[in-house]
Amino acid sequence: MPITPLPLPAGPAMLGALPTLERALTGTAPIHPHSPDESPSVPDGPVPDDLAVAVATSGSTGTPKLSLLTAANLIASAEATAERLGGHGQWLLALPPHHIAGLQVLLRSITAGTTPVVLEASGATPLRGSGRGALAPQDSALALVEATARMHGERRYTSLVPTQLARLVEDPLGLEALRRFDAILVGGAVTPAPLLDRARSEGVRLVTTYGMSETAGGCVYNGTPLRDVTVRTGDDGALEIGGPVVAHGYLGLETDAFVVRDGQTWFRTSDLGSVDGEGRVTVLGRSDDLINTGGMKVTPRTVEEAVVAHVPAVTGAVVVGLPDPEWGQIVGLAAVTSPGGPPPGPVPADGLGEIREMLRPHLPAHALPRRVLVVTEMPLRGPGKPDRTAVARLLEA
Repeated sequence: MPITPLPLPAGPAMLGALPTLERALTGTAPIHPHSPDESPSVPDGPVPDDLAVAVATSGSTGTPKLSLLTAANLIASAEATAERLGGHGQWLLALPPHHIAGLQVLLRSITAGTTPVVLEASGATPLRGSGRGALAPQDSALALVEATARMHGERRYTSLVPTQLARLVEDPLGLEALRRFDAILVGGAVTPAPLLDRARSEGVRLVTTYGMSETAGGCVYNGTPLRDVTVRTGDDGALEIGGPVVAHGYLGLETDAFVVRDGQTWFRTSDLGSVDGEGRVTVLGRSDDLINTGGMKVTPRTVEEAVVAHVPAVTGAVVVGLPDPEWGQIVGLAAVTSPGGPPPGPVPADGLGEIREMLRPHLPAHALPRRVLVVTEMPLRGPGKPDRTAVARLLEA
């Protein structure tokens, strides 16, 4: 069955692709959504009979792969999401439509029988958290206000990445627009706890999500798996996800990440985590991001959360391992600060010592940063994910 490449532009022009997406959801006309800037090559390989979408992964662990999502996968995800949120509704698209989170906004709209509202192309760039060339936060807020005013559904939903949420919460117009949604899914990267607390205290109804292209997007909401989704930990602590939302596999690529047991497909993630007795999922971070310093393991997410919570003026943090001849690796920290905070550049020894003392009550000694760089904006890739490779290059330089 041929897979048709489908360019999905930013802005309302994207709505012209809805009939093609609707046909894809029948499982008879599969597509590969991509950016108009790309000229994708779709590899050959076996596909399931009801394939709907071959969507690219974020490339967190290397070259992006094409996840094979069936119509059954996508419909199960849409229905379980509606059930968790309180019913189907109208969606606002504020993310790139060729990534799974943005694509799901469109597919959920089709499943619900509603027409999504799409941000104007001029307002879409800053809301991607794409870094360079983004418009000012005020423009982001105005774009969201205008788009929200065009929504007339009984229930209103949208999906954002943490970078978008942080910009909009700080703007009175953006905050007022956020309050109009019955639920806002936030994912794609870790959302700092202070940001979640601030937004929720202002009346914004946030739902944190965890998932990936291989699971048809978010499948764990506020720490609890969606209906019929099961999450467990493997012997090495990696999270494994099973259920009707799990993809068939990768196009043209054999892998042991997908396993069928007792008629159910399981996907073995690269994320470390835990599942408590009530089924609540805690994600600790990617196994390949672990830092080994002097034989001691450090989970970057643990350090990042401590930095944002306990170092004044820091609004964003990314922690990476840096090569070191004595320790093997040392903990490096890139931080974004609020206005009036430290200027961009390497933090000198006295400032580094102060940061380490602030963190000492909250982290073991081996997890304290040994190198800190203040940046004006964090390097990102895809829909708002931190680019750890770029961060490491900045710190090493």
